[in-house]
Amino acid sequence: MLENCKTAKERWGGVSEIIDRWLTERQDLIVQYYELVSGAEFPDVETAVATYRRFCQVLVDYVSAGHFEVYEQLVAEARAFNDGCEQVAHETLPAIQATTEKLLDFNDQFDQTPEEREALEALKPALAVLGEVLEDRFELEDMLIEKIHHAHASQVA
Repeated sequence: MLENCKTAKERWGGVSEIIDRWLTERQDLIVQYYELVSGAEFPDVETAVATYRRFCQVLVDYVSAGHFEVYEQLVAEARAFNDGCEQVAHETLPAIQATTEKLLDFNDQFDQTPEEREALEALKPALAVLGEVLEDRFELEDMLIEKIHHAHASQVA
């Protein structure tokens, strides 16, 4: 099954570190999201724009890490263990991709927003929708991790 490795731990032990780092990035994303939706007024437009830009950068970084690091590793792990978990990935990843498009649309919307207080305030309804999309995405990602990586944890150890 894992002919090219001496042990499953050698091959898949690093996946846990990738997931842990990525979940830490998720926490940062959530903190920054709540900073935007908390209702606190920014002292000036420049601070508001900087806060939105920082949030959008963390958002794009998080999404990218998911697609180009975490999901790739999980699919490879599922394929290597060949125990039906790959089907979970094939069923879940399209739903995650749909959230990716919505998240990147928000980023694009902000990039096109003039740097005026009124324009930034107009993004508040989009932030509420974004929160729902993030919640859906986190649920799907957690399911993917649970059903693929955690399913193999005892074999990796």
